[in-house]
Amino acid sequence: MNIAILAILVLNMKSLSKKEIEVISNLEFDKKYFFTRNDIKQYFKKEQQVTDFIFGLKKKGRILKINRTKYYLIPIKAKSGKWAEHPLIIADEICNGKDYLIGGWAAAYYWKLTDQISMQFDIYTTRRQGRYRLMNTRFVFHRTTKQKIKNSIKREIEGHQFYILNKKDVKTWLKQRR
Repeated sequence: MNIAILAILVLNMKSLSKKEIEVISNLEFDKKYFFTRNDIKQYFKKEQQVTDFIFGLKKKGRILKINRTKYYLIPIKAKSGKWAEHPLIIADEICNGKDYLIGGWAAAYYWKLTDQISMQFDIYTTRRQGRYRLMNTRFVFHRTTKQKIKNSIKREIEGHQFYILNKKDVKTWLKQRR
């Protein structure tokens, strides 16, 4: 391992308590980068300790809040405390893997119908709307119906499943844009 990287890892760990290192190490060992309070409560005696732990790691920049109940663990191997995850995986985790589909330019790029890399990821869901920025990626939520969500298909990227608008409907969407 590069000496500079090793020095950065040691500096990052010095700012973490023994309990934080224990929990983070176990989450990383299990490759559980997206986690909930229930995933870590076994390490604590009281619910308030879990709350304080999460607050402390958020303040130190070691975790990010994904939605109401889910957090993202920035791996210890992240040199500067910054880390990126694939936006399609983040979108799935934000929506807890249900009632959504990826559409717009991100879907067109996924199906190789355009060379234009999407600047934002359009997520059509029944549960929320608005804009959300996470890990330097902009997610725009659009409200839709369950019937339209049925036009999605399940795909997999990096071992993680997500829902995306089918290729036929993306082609139709693209024709409306030109």
